Amino acid sequence: MKLALICTEKLPSPAIKGGAIQIMIDGVAPFLSKKHQLTIYSITDPKLARKGKHNGISYIRFPSGSFVSSVAKSLAAEKFDVVHIFNRPKNAIMFKKAAPQSRFVVSLHNEMFAPKKLTHAQGKKVLASVDKIMTVSNYMGRTVTRRFTQAKSLVKTVYSGLNIDTYIPSWTHEAQSIREKVRKKFGIEGKKVILFVGRLSDKKGPHVLIRSMKQILMRHKDAVLVIVGGKWFSDNSVDDYVRSLYKLARPYGKKIIFTKYIPNDQMPHHYLMADVFVCSSQWQEPLARVHYEAMGAGLPIITTNRGGNPEVIKHRDNGLVVKAYTKPSAFASDINYMLSNPTEAMRMAKNGRNFVVKNFTFEHVAKRLNAVYTKAYQKRAKLSSERLNGATSI
Repeated sequence: MKLALICTEKLPSPAIKGGAIQIMIDGVAPFLSKKHQLTIYSITDPKLARKGKHNGISYIRFPSGSFVSSVAKSLAAEKFDVVHIFNRPKNAIMFKKAAPQSRFVVSLHNEMFAPKKLTHAQGKKVLASVDKIMTVSNYMGRTVTRRFTQAKSLVKTVYSGLNIDTYIPSWTHEAQSIREKVRKKFGIEGKKVILFVGRLSDKKGPHVLIRSMKQILMRHKDAVLVIVGGKWFSDNSVDDYVRSLYKLARPYGKKIIFTKYIPNDQMPHHYLMADVFVCSSQWQEPLARVHYEAMGAGLPIITTNRGGNPEVIKHRDNGLVVKAYTKPSAFASDINYMLSNPTEAMRMAKNGRNFVVKNFTFEHVAKRLNAVYTKAYQKRAKLSSERLNGATSI
């Protein structure tokens, strides 16, 4: 099958600047390219050629300003069997018009069917243009079907995952050695490390974690909070919110450390510095991929009951789920519990690692995607056959 994957106009592929979508594409592409003639479209970047082939995968890149129109022209010329549009359902309307012979599927990683993103008329056109709408969580699927009830037969949850081979369980000797090196790098040897990984945005809630430190330090004087991430993926610039975080953290001195952005390929080792991982999402998170990564690293996890997060973190099985997500005291209570009960924390960590190994590797994700592509391709083949038979009978 001739298959195209289309990134958004925000970040390049491969994921040299991070991005959940780009990381997912990097992960599934090696498996998909074994079965299909694969092309990946993304925006240009000074570090990447406009066109090229790597490990049997074709990459085509266009400037962000003309990305959508350029991709449409390319789709018309290339005549792909199946086209997977990532997180931009509205583009399916233009792309289908440009390449009517291709079958289209869309995956949603954010609420892109919301009224602010898509009018009702546009939504109906999208539904008529695609064979399947994949969502990264059941929660995301419901955001579509609540507004467009006719989409129920089109919506299917396909969870993301990770490259499990790059994640070493925290309890192994190898991981312990890496852990000590990373801790030495940040000067946190012998500390109880609380880890946050994500964009520095109020939606992600690092301010709530900073405020929880007062209560945590009363019980665990050797605790430190390490905040990994920049304002926008690889962007370490300082906006008003980031500035407010620095101000909030200042009284705690070396008890709170900002590492800024760390490249994705270095993150498997950096997770290992932690005693507990915390996702403090304040918004209805589609499903933060950091959960898969923290499970892969064998960490005890604390998350919020926002959006799709509790679909993969089950309370007291492979982590703790905070309901009072706006309250620093709620996070402090659960973090203190994890730090004070290492045996119980390790039980949850091992459950998480087993869960991700059995269900959420990129090989699992690629198989689920391939099943969707195959059904779409079969529809294309059937329609082509019907057209051919109709022409022959005339």
